[in-house]
This record gives sequence, C-alpha cells and structure tokens, in this order.
Amino acid sequence: MRLPALALLLATAACQHLPSDGPTARRVAAQPAAQGYALVELDYAVAERLNAVPGRLLGSLAEAETTAPVDLIGLGDTLTVAIFEPSGTLFGSRGPNGVSSSGAQTLPPVVVDRNGAVGVPFAGNVRVAGLTSSQAAEAIRRALLGRVGQPQVVVSVAENPSNGVVVLGEVRQPGRTSLTVNGDRVLDVIAAAGGAARPVEDLEVAIQRGGRTFRAPLSAVTTAFGENVRLQRDDQVNLIHRPRRYSVFGAVGAVAQRDMPAGELTLAGALGAAGGLQPDAANPRAVLVFRFERAEAVRALGLAQAPTPRGVPVVYRLNMAEPAGLFTAQSFRVEPGDILYVPRADAAELRKFFEFVQSVTRVVYDVSVTSALGD
Repeated sequence: MRLPALALLLATAACQHLPSDGPTARRVAAQPAAQGYALVELDYAVAERLNAVPGRLLGSLAEAETTAPVDLIGLGDTLTVAIFEPSGTLFGSRGPNGVSSSGAQTLPPVVVDRNGAVGVPFAGNVRVAGLTSSQAAEAIRRALLGRVGQPQVVVSVAENPSNGVVVLGEVRQPGRTSLTVNGDRVLDVIAAAGGAARPVEDLEVAIQRGGRTFRAPLSAVTTAFGENVRLQRDDQVNLIHRPRRYSVFGAVGAVAQRDMPAGELTLAGALGAAGGLQPDAANPRAVLVFRFERAEAVRALGLAQAPTPRGVPVVYRLNMAEPAGLFTAQSFRVEPGDILYVPRADAAELRKFFEFVQSVTRVVYDVSVTSALGD
C-alpha cells in the first residue's frame, strides 16, 4: 500500500515544480510595477511614437575635431628642391661674349634626417622640420645668400610619411595612410584603407590621440556630418566589431540568440527569422518584448517607472491575434539587447502539465511493477 501513496506524493511534488519555457502571459501582466518593470500595450501608435525618438548615440567623435595643420614637413619626408639662379654664376652657362646666363638646378630627392634638416649644396644642412613647403624654400634661400646670386628656391614634398594616420581593425587594408592638405576626415582614411570589412551598424570607431580615446558608432559617422571629424598626424583610427544581438525564447520555431542584419530589424522580421510562432503552442495575444528603454523613449511614452543603471525596464505586449497586430509588428523596431518572448497558450500549458504528470506517474507505475515482481 505504500507504493500508491508514494506515486501520489511524487506526482504532486512534481506538479509543483513543473518545468516551463518562461513566465506565462498572466504572470507578466500581474502587478508589473511591483516587479520592477512597466507593461506597455504595443499598438501602431506606440510603435510610431518610438520611431520618432532620435536614435541612441553611444559616444561621439565631435570633441576629436581638429584644426591642426597637415602640410608641415616632418622627419623622414622626401623633398624635391629646385634652385633658380638669375645671375648664372653657379648654375648658368657662359655665352660667346663671356656673359653668364641664368640657370636652374633640381637637386636629387633629399630625405629629412633625424635632426629635421636636409643637406643643400652651398647652403649646408638646413632645418626644415615643422615648416611648410614655402617656408622651407625660404629657409634654403636665406642659407644660399652670399653664395648664389639672387637665388630663387622651390620646395615640393615628394613623400610625406610623417603626416599620416594608422588605420586598424575591421578594414580591408589596415596600415598607415598619409593625410592630404584637403583636411582628410574619418571616412576618407577608412575609404583609403579599402573600406569597412563588416556592416557599419556592427562597427565602432575609436580615435586615439595624445592619450585620449574618442568613440562613436560607425553608423553615426556615416550619417551625421559632425561625427565625421578631421584627423591630424599620428592619429590612430581603429574599427572595432561590436555585434548587435537579440534573443528569442518561448513558443517559436527556433529559440536562439541572433545577430542583427544590416539595416533596421522589425519585430515581424525577427519573429520570421525565428521560424514564427508555434501554431499549436504559442499565445499570439501576448507576444512580449523585454527591453531596457532609454530616457528619451520613456518620456515619449509618459512612463513613470524608476530607471536602473541600464535604463528603464519595459515589457511591450503585442496582440498578434488581431490583424492590426501584424501592421504593428512591421513598424516596431527591434533594438540590440532585446529579448523577444512568446509565452505558451493556456491550453498548451495544460496539455504540457498532463503530459508531464503522465510521464511521472508512468515512472512510478514502472517502479511499483518492478517492486511487486521483486516481492
């Protein structure tokens, strides 16, 4: 007589701890404020109100804007120096009558040495580092005075490695690239490095300069002019992969954490990627989206829920059993970190309950039969 009692006890205990995919729709809706989150009935008006809120900007490059000159000569640069001499004393030629004619001489390319100087015949070592091309030409002209009659000098920069930035990370051709006098910006040097190797929505731009780091999403740099800042020599630009992910649980075709595709992702698209709602198990009247909402969106919705360090916990509930719910699902945008949850219908929960009870009682029955045979 002990075995039937034991079976009843095991079945009762098991039913009290029945495994579940997650909370039921009723439990989510029961006293949400007391449980620390706001419950928002999601309809088309709410979705459009959220869409009107400016996008989340995680960081900014605006403070990295610079007006530092990018046309200065530096160590290791290669210069071309041309000297024109009207008197023709050194570089000119003499005619039949012995009169010298004007002459010009273009020196072989010279590299700025570690002292910031270049060697010029009849002028010696002339310091040019930190000067523009015209300033360097004037410095060489002054050094030639007294040795060359009325010299005129033209300096041009053949190679300018000192005036460059390093581009690293998720670009197709990482390396060093030289800046031009046009005032190259972030997108210019990324394009020079072959472009981004991943979707812009999944990349963050980090600029390192003088011990400081400035960060912003690449998607913001490509859309907001103020984020596409000018760069200066010795900047380091790094493209960092920050994948955007969302999670799908409950009565759907495939429970998983997924990477978001390029561009925007709607709730309809996210559910479709998860295989849709299970027809015999899902509760289409309570499709839930769990999100830590930002302050701007909370104000737009008029919510009074207290924030947490990550934002305001909000649960959006959509009724997809009604035709209007499908339009809302096409308008509501999924954000990185969202949790999409489709609870089971009451009938499915009840069926799962009886299936579990049957499995437990069957195990107890097998134990009782084995025990009886043993007696």
